[in-house]
Amino acid sequence: MTHTNISPLVAAQAPRPARLPLERAQRWLAEGEPDAAPHTQVFMTQTAFQAIHRHANTDLDNEVGGWLAGRHCQDPDTGQLYLVVEALLPAQQVRSGSTFLTFTHDSQVAMLAALEERYANKHIVGWYHTHPRMSVFLSGYDLWLHRHFFPHGWQVALVVEPHSHTAGFFIRDKQGNLNAQQGYGFYELFNRKSHPVVDWKNLHQPPASDTGQTKAAQEAEE
Repeated sequence: MTHTNISPLVAAQAPRPARLPLERAQRWLAEGEPDAAPHTQVFMTQTAFQAIHRHANTDLDNEVGGWLAGRHCQDPDTGQLYLVVEALLPAQQVRSGSTFLTFTHDSQVAMLAALEERYANKHIVGWYHTHPRMSVFLSGYDLWLHRHFFPHGWQVALVVEPHSHTAGFFIRDKQGNLNAQQGYGFYELFNRKSHPVVDWKNLHQPPASDTGQTKAAQEAEE
């Protein structure tokens, strides 16, 4: 990718006021995740999770990826910032290999067109890509791409390792800093009376005594 004339994919924007959808979500924690909650919480629909899972397994030798579409919100009662990942825009015209992925100009044009046509009421809340036979982290090039194309504090990066079935979200702190070695879990948004579908092996549910099971999770277990 040419490192000139780089501009963010979306302009800065104020978050949409909306209450945290905790009553229909299940929290998943990543291994080694800090006790303190991330500055921006991530919610992901089951439909989006399943779509990412399918795309991650289309090529187990080379990196694949794309953009995450959804909503950027703030709870009016608590002030908590959060994202809802509702859909993905897989990148098709890319240059990729076993250790790299480049969003070409053509791939970006195609994804922007798809966003306008299919998800006109959504925003680009981040991006995702795979690390086949590696671990869950952000490389130096990943960090460069994230800083230049997804510079807003609320935009996230998701890394998926399809062989070990592990993954994590990389989220900036309040000061805008990013730990490239520490991924976070997320809240799985349930369909109506649905069961959990998340199966990434480095994620686990917090003890019920710590956070309390959500109503949706309790219903799913019945």
